[in-house]
Amino acid sequence: MNRSLTFLIFFCIAIAILAALSIPAAADYSAQVIYTTPTPLTDGRIIYTVKSLDTCTSVALLHNISLDQLYNLNPSIKGECNLIIGQELLIAIVTPEPTSEMVLTPTLELPTPTPLKSTARICIYLFNDLNGNARAEADELPLAGGAVSITDRTGSVSLTGQTTADGKPVCFLDVAVGSYNVSVAPPQGYNPTTNMNYPLTLKAGDQSTLDFGAQVSALAQPVSPSGSGRSPLLAIIGSLVLLGGIGLAIYARRFKA
Repeated sequence: MNRSLTFLIFFCIAIAILAALSIPAAADYSAQVIYTTPTPLTDGRIIYTVKSLDTCTSVALLHNISLDQLYNLNPSIKGECNLIIGQELLIAIVTPEPTSEMVLTPTLELPTPTPLKSTARICIYLFNDLNGNARAEADELPLAGGAVSITDRTGSVSLTGQTTADGKPVCFLDVAVGSYNVSVAPPQGYNPTTNMNYPLTLKAGDQSTLDFGAQVSALAQPVSPSGSGRSPLLAIIGSLVLLGGIGLAIYARRFKA
């Protein structure tokens, strides 16, 4: 009877191992990083203040500059690029174009002012989050094939797009101000590592960039080639299930006896 009970326990353990191996690794969910592009100061310098979860890669992508340009403007971060929240980074120096003196002439009628456009910009960046920490890092490349959707609260605005692997975010220009829901569906075979839905309120002139991360699913990992062309992990699982089945059969036969 003790031997039969041993076989039954072994079978239960084998089933538990199989179930655990079939579940993808738990992803570290965190809120997306949202950026707003700074404007030049009076001396022409464009300064960006480091926020939580910022990396050199994400800062460079936001401002459409290369990592080398970022390092040259900020020699202190060159190397490991350990950013500190609140740290100020020099992004660019804008030199205003000289203007000639204007001669004002009176007019009988003042021109009708052109109303300002009350629009904003939204950019989406989907990256291959290899380590699952929800941060876009230098060795984590952009991920193609993600479906992007932006809708407003009333359902009157619906914008769609798809991420590419060229390193550029998917951007939507001249988006009306208001409250939106931004969502991204990762490509087939990938699991999200960040929240894939983000509520966003846009004001006139906002330039917002949102990061979304995903990593390859454990079930979608390529099969390692071997002599028989089968994965060693699958072979081990199959052996455990087979042994468990044999043990259950022996137990059932002894129980009937």
